[in-house]
Amino acid sequence: MTDIKQITEELIKFRNERDWEQFHNPKDLALAINIESSELLEEFLWKKHEDAIIEKVKEELADVFAYAFLLAEKYDFNVKEIVLEKIKKNGVKYPVEKAKGTATKYKDL
Repeated sequence: MTDIKQITEELIKFRNERDWEQFHNPKDLALAINIESSELLEEFLWKKHEDAIIEKVKEELADVFAYAFLLAEKYDFNVKEIVLEKIKKNGVKYPVEKAKGTATKYKDL
């Protein structure tokens, strides 16, 4: 069993034991990702990145991953496949010879 499959199964078990699937439609899972991402950002607000509390960063990042895995499961997405596909697409948009060392948006390279 892959790590992602194991994580997803544990999340589903946790969710189902609490009868929360009724709240986990794709729209609300996407909203939850956004909210948890904001909570992750909050850990860095008004401070240098090295001053963030690592344990809180870890917890908020785990929440982002959890909702992302649950959303992927709703659509029967293979997380590994969709991430690797996106890396390929980004490779086309950001060729090394143009993008290396710059944060310029692909349309402006």
